[in-house]
Parts: sequence; structure tokens; C-alpha cells
Amino acid sequence: MTRAPALARKAAMTTSSPTPVVLIAPAMGIGARFYRPLVETFSERGWTAIALPRRGFELDHPPASRAHDWSYQDEIDEIARAVAAQRAAEPERPVLVLGHSLGGQMAVGHALNEPPADGLITIGTSLPYHRDFPFNGPHLVLMAGLIVPALTAAFGYLPKPAFGGPGAKTLMREWARMVLTARPPYPVRGSVTTPSLVISLDGDTYAPRDAVDAFVERLFTPSTSTRLHVTEQPTDHVGWVRSPGAVVDGVVAWWHRSLAPAPDVLPAGDAAAPSA
Repeated sequence: MTRAPALARKAAMTTSSPTPVVLIAPAMGIGARFYRPLVETFSERGWTAIALPRRGFELDHPPASRAHDWSYQDEIDEIARAVAAQRAAEPERPVLVLGHSLGGQMAVGHALNEPPADGLITIGTSLPYHRDFPFNGPHLVLMAGLIVPALTAAFGYLPKPAFGGPGAKTLMREWARMVLTARPPYPVRGSVTTPSLVISLDGDTYAPRDAVDAFVERLFTPSTSTRLHVTEQPTDHVGWVRSPGAVVDGVVAWWHRSLAPAPDVLPAGDAAAPSA
């Protein structure tokens, strides 16, 4: 991806078509405020990005408890409302949904079952079926087969310090069933046909490259999906958000190479397509 940064910036400056609005669906256990560096980096490229709230992890949202529960579908509904609201507010601008980890799983559920956005981006997202992980993912089997069912039965939610805690009972049990069975917690009547960019990170142990590849094979249409593996540091599952330039430039380059409307005028010498 050595050419992507300069070419992405050039494309952003030379096209006269409306730039997209990126709606960011956060990862498990992470609130919207964490994504400020990602929002700011998109803004530096001339795009608009908005981090959507993650239920239970915002300052003004009650955390998960026995009395406060929700599901994957509840979160997918939030994405659908955000897409519809953005389209109503600025109908001339494309809307992209960017899902990080758990947010990517929900973004796929939205693309499969709701009026889709104009593009879908997932980062650090896998199914995450345990057999797609090294050594058949024994840590995932332990978490999904024992820890999640036992703790959610005892407490009515998944308490800290368990992974994802405090997590909603229904959502975490849906996640656990997906880990054990490879069946997403939403209807899958085909594959994602929305133009999609699926990004894996070289240092990501939560969504390793092979697991992301399996995710693409199961759920995405080959002709409308693009894979990108990012090696520029930082590339761990969460740390990339703090310095997201390589990821953002990959997204911008993909958009202008594959999806952006042709510009009204391109200055001489700017006709080459960006390459990730």
C-alpha cells in the first residue's frame, strides 16, 4: 500500500463529486469518543466521519445489567436509523458504513437485511468462528461455551472483567453461539452485494488474516468485495485507531478507484487510478 496515501489525497482534492459520509460502528466495549482520531483523519482527507454510539458504553447510556438488555438486531436497527437520517439530511452525499470488529459484524447484518448504504467497510472483523482461528481457537471455545453462558445466567449480563464486559446478556449469548456454530445472529439469505472493503491488520490477534479471509468467503460477493491487508504500524486490533492514517488512505483510495462518480474535470496528469 505504499502509493495509497499520496494518491488518496490527490483524488480527494481533484474530484468535484460529493465526498462520502462515513458512519463508524464501534467495536465491542468501546464508546464513540474513542474514534476521535479516526474522525479527525477522515476530516483531514476532506471527508466527514461520524462515530455512532455503542450501547452501554457511552457516558449518557446506562450499562448492561439484568434490567438493561439488548441484541444484535437492536444495534443493527441503530445503524439503519443513522443511515436513513444521513440520507435525509444530505441526499446528494454517498453514505458508507464502517464497522470495527463487532461493529463490522453488525454492519454486515445491516447490509444483508436493511436498505444498504452505498458502501461497506469492515476493519478487524471476522465471524468469529473458533475453527477459523489458530489451534481451533480454544480461548474462544472457553469463552463462548462456558464463561458467557455461566456468567450471564448468574448475573443477568456479562460483568467485568470478562471480555466485552459489561455486556448485554442477549447480545453476548448471540456472539457466543456464532463463535461455536459459525451462524451469524441475523438472517443470511445470500451474500453481501454492497460494494465492500474488508480490511485486516497485520498485528491483529483478535481477527487474524485467515479468519478475516474466511469471513469474506462466507458472507461477501467476490465481484463487489475488495480485500486489503494493512501492515503499517500500529496494526493491533484497537491501537490502529489512535494512528489510522494508513487505514484511512486505503479507504479513500478504494473509494476513488472503485466507486466514486467520475469528476467533472481532472487536471492534466491526474487521470491515473489510485492503487492500494
